Amino acid sequence: MRTYGRVYSNGVPNWAEVQTDANGFDDYVWLTTLAQTLKLFLGESPFYANYGLPAKQSVVQQVFPDFYVSRTQQQFSQYFSSLIVASQPSSKPTYKINVTLHNGVPLSTTVAT
Repeated sequence: MRTYGRVYSNGVPNWAEVQTDANGFDDYVWLTTLAQTLKLFLGESPFYANYGLPAKQSVVQQVFPDFYVSRTQQQFSQYFSSLIVASQPSSKPTYKINVTLHNGVPLSTTVAT
């Protein structure tokens, strides 16, 4: 399995490929997909209409899209031993992802939409 994630080097966006690891785990593939999903606008994906967040509407209304974040967490929780996605205080929607991989490794990252 593979996916692509946006990586910025010196402010220039590039796409990086993420594949199944040598042990056959897809955890990093799904973590990358989760991060990309949190950056999508609702309905932006040509394949999955229910992926993404109504970020622009949320900024205008000054309300975080907690329902959509919760739904995204539920959609991706099956791919990890543990998954928590929580909004962070910021001027724009920012989310902290805490995940435990199938091999027991805990990871934490922050995604700004």
